Amino acid sequence: MRVPENRRPETPRQLVVMRHAKAEAHGPTDFDRHLADRGVTEAELAGRWLVEQGFVPDHVLVSAALRTRETWAALADGAGWDADAIETDESETLYEAGPETALDLVREVPEDALALLVVGHNPTMGYLAELLDDGDGDEEASNALVMGYPTSAMTLYDLTGDWADLDEQGATIRAHHVPRA
Repeated sequence: MRVPENRRPETPRQLVVMRHAKAEAHGPTDFDRHLADRGVTEAELAGRWLVEQGFVPDHVLVSAALRTRETWAALADGAGWDADAIETDESETLYEAGPETALDLVREVPEDALALLVVGHNPTMGYLAELLDDGDGDEEASNALVMGYPTSAMTLYDLTGDWADLDEQGATIRAHHVPRA
């Protein structure tokens, strides 16, 4: 039996780990906080930057919290993508996940996804970004990553193999960026 091309272990994949954009300080609940105007602008800038990097997600894993969903929507607008046409999983688990649980959620992404965007919360996204770094990528990006993970921070990785097999230190940082309006 022939293994489908997109299931071969050497399949190149891209992953972006992103902290949600700047949110309003208060809301009915933490889960229901909207993005601040600055956050919308920075998410749009993030989308443009991802396009410049040649990244177009075919799958998005986003916390079910309002500010992360609004980050994804503004990012897609800034990039010129139709968010409704991209497979998106809204995860309540990601809202309260630690880095290991977040990594487990990434491992559950369908194997036909070749470019994954994860939009979540700190400290989890910052820890996950550090956890994935294999140390072989862009040194400046790795150094910036460990200096903190502010709102809208995102790290772009290259990796090979199946999502289910992604392990700690299993991805190579290509770039790290924090868009600011």
